[in-house]
Amino acid sequence: MAVEAPPSPPAGARGHDPVRQPDRLADALTPALILDLARLQRNARRMRERAASLGVQLRPHMKTAKSLRVGDILVGDGPRLATVSTLAEAAGFLGHGYSDVLYAVGIVGAKLPEAARAAAAGPGRLSLVLDSTAAADAVAAFLAAQGPLFDVLIEVDCDGTRAGVPPGERDLLLAIAARLAPSGALRGVMTHAGGSYGGRDSDAHAAAAEQERQAAVAAAETLRAAGHACPVVSVGSTPTATFARHLAGVTELRAGVYGFGDLFQAGIGVCAVEDIAISVLASVISRAPERGRLLVDAGFLALSRDRATAELADDWGFGRVGRLADASPIADLMIAATNQEHGRIVSRGGGTDPFALALGDRVRILPNHACATAAGHDRYLLVDGGAAILDVWPRIGGWVA
Repeated sequence: MAVEAPPSPPAGARGHDPVRQPDRLADALTPALILDLARLQRNARRMRERAASLGVQLRPHMKTAKSLRVGDILVGDGPRLATVSTLAEAAGFLGHGYSDVLYAVGIVGAKLPEAARAAAAGPGRLSLVLDSTAAADAVAAFLAAQGPLFDVLIEVDCDGTRAGVPPGERDLLLAIAARLAPSGALRGVMTHAGGSYGGRDSDAHAAAAEQERQAAVAAAETLRAAGHACPVVSVGSTPTATFARHLAGVTELRAGVYGFGDLFQAGIGVCAVEDIAISVLASVISRAPERGRLLVDAGFLALSRDRATAELADDWGFGRVGRLADASPIADLMIAATNQEHGRIVSRGGGTDPFALALGDRVRILPNHACATAAGHDRYLLVDGGAAILDVWPRIGGWVA
């Protein structure tokens, strides 16, 4: 017996399909991810100016954005360079005309065919990163069989918090370079100061930036002394990019969350609350003052379970509650607890009555961690300093090209 094919999904059922949206946030379905264009543009311009003042090329990290439209704002009129965290992003940005994309997650042999598919999405160049001789052997063998599809950066561990060749491991660094030399793929070194997020002031961030710089430059000098070309010396995180005092010996700066900001970034002095460009639109769906319960329809799937601000003096639970018109905070209201699709609003200090909000009222919740919150959404509703929806921008989902 023949099985009837299921009907095609309606337009808008997938994140990349066209979808009809109302003209105002007051009429939009909730929860939804809101992006403030004016704030994004201001944040992007500030970082471009910062990179120029340091004498390095900016290579924005698109792991938070996951959007071609946002990426174009981050690069502005400069070279179309990008850092990405998935091969799906790599394919998207190469296919969008970016000339040079760095996939900044350590590569393994099983991913190389997928990386080749991503590289074929556009005429630009894809660079991979690795930190072992085994990975270098896999890449060298793949390139010997398939041709010069990729460039390679050796990842250096600058602070013990992420991947990379450990500091002082000169023999390992040179062994990796030797494995890559026949392919001609070695392009340079990169590092990421993940430990910078442990800093709480500008001096700590500046110290992390200098540690990051020294590790990358030392690795580059070791490679050059051994006869290996090393044109790229790549560093970056939003805290170190913001507070580095100089970047002598560095060629490019990578950072990403600066475009959006979040409550954690504000808490460690990297941005102001007024700089935060994304928020989650939510509706009050249950109101029971007699039980002290006020719920919105944004739970941990819409906000994430990230509790980054718990480490800070200013703890905002699962997000800070803001006004519909402009996402400005409503005194001390925050999301204290979440279920999958529910968030509970409370007053952090007890001085604000959350029940001033009525059933059906809309709020905009500022996130703890922009990357994690945005990951739960397939599109942005674009606004420009207010509550009128200007456009809908799709996000790139998944990990594969």
